[in-house]
Parts: sequence; structure tokens; C-alpha cells
Amino acid sequence: MARVVIDTNVLVAALRSSSGASFQMLLAADRGDFEIAFSVPLLTEYEDVCRRADCGIQISRQAIDKVICRMAQLAVQQPIYFLWRHILPDPKDDMVLEVAVASGATHIVTFNQRDFRQAVEFGVSVVTPSKFLVIL
Repeated sequence: MARVVIDTNVLVAALRSSSGASFQMLLAADRGDFEIAFSVPLLTEYEDVCRRADCGIQISRQAIDKVICRMAQLAVQQPIYFLWRHILPDPKDDMVLEVAVASGATHIVTFNQRDFRQAVEFGVSVVTPSKFLVIL
């Protein structure tokens, strides 16, 4: 079974619209079609970004919290014992890569593929939500 790390921008897109590939990914995860991996810092980032008033999410904070809680129930929580910082241009992206490598994830799903180019050096594919759905 594929194990993936979902970048925050994909979760935001899923919560903004139920008609896109990002939302379909969350449904596929809920069905058990693949595993999600996360770390506590990544989960904290999900919560922080998705609760911001300026991120464009129109559903209630309670609904956001329920989705994130459900993701946490489904996901493999990956402790991070070491940090590889400053591999990628954005330190927040390094956090995503660390989870992917430590958890043995096959994919990072993001809209920001360009900034994850070095992930291939660690054996992790970087794909968009729509590409990942095709892979499934």
C-alpha cells in the first residue's frame, strides 16, 4: 500500500473545494486506499494554516478540526529523531521531506513540485493530487 505525506497546500485545497482532486484524495484516504504519514509538527502546521482567516477556507473551524482529526486517526504518526534542515528552499518543506523519508513514504503530494526536486534523492516521488489519483 502506498504511504504518502500530504503537503499543507493540498489539505487547504481540499477544504476549499469538494470538487477537486485534493478532496478526492481525502476521500480515498478515508476509504483506506493509501496511508497518510505525518509528524506532530506537520499536524500542527495543518491546523495553523487551515485555521487562518485569510486562507480562503469557507467551512467552519469545527468542520476543519473534524477533518484534521479524522486524518490524524487514519494516519501513521511518524516520530522524527533527526532533522535534515536546509535541504529544500523552504524550511516548512524540509519538514514534509523529513516525514516522508522517516516513514518510508512513496510519495509527497503537493502543488509545489519544483521546491521538492531533491526528494528524488531520497527515493520519494513528488506528485500533484491529480497525478496521485491516477497512480492509485
